[in-house]
Amino acid sequence: MPEAQSGLIPVWAPRVKQHLVRRLYESDAQGMRDEELLGEVGWGLYSRCKSFIEANAAVNGRAACPGCGTIILHHAQPEEILHCPSCGWTALWKVYFQTIQRKQLSGAAPVLALFQNFVESFPTAGSAPEKMLLIDALIHGWHWHARFGNTRTTGINLIEGSYHEVVDFLDRLSYGPGSTPGVQQEWQKWREEVNRTVDLWKDERLRRPPRQG
Repeated sequence: MPEAQSGLIPVWAPRVKQHLVRRLYESDAQGMRDEELLGEVGWGLYSRCKSFIEANAAVNGRAACPGCGTIILHHAQPEEILHCPSCGWTALWKVYFQTIQRKQLSGAAPVLALFQNFVESFPTAGSAPEKMLLIDALIHGWHWHARFGNTRTTGINLIEGSYHEVVDFLDRLSYGPGSTPGVQQEWQKWREEVNRTVDLWKDERLRRPPRQG
């Protein structure tokens, strides 16, 4: 049996740094397929998606032990003690939950499905364009709201920055004649959705005219 590690808490993968994503799109716009950069951004997003999925599972009663990975079933009560049957690790649920709060690690089923698809698809993607399209579709995804439809870009869960900073960042990514076919069209659909939800966010800073070219 593995030895229990006292005081151990979950560590979630961080959001990807903006400068890495910016460099990737600048390179792609010039027709340069930088495999090393694709890997750095893609695997960073992969780790972040896995953390997002695992954090949501924990909130819904299936917490992974930070010591050995065993799934601990629980009722999400603040004073409930989580106990790992494999290694003996223990912690209060409220302590575990505090590692998830305010970390942009929550989302509904459609977002989880999008992230799960990336986790399953990226490791087997063969070509650089295939990897680029998977990354592009992921960061330009949307959260689903039963009343308002898509209302919040998934980029906030994946890329560092506040909501408005991430929207502005995604809005200014580079595109050009060498861009992977499909990425600029994905941006156009994403921008139309941002414009549609401006009133919900009550912030005209989010509204921009369509990009030309």
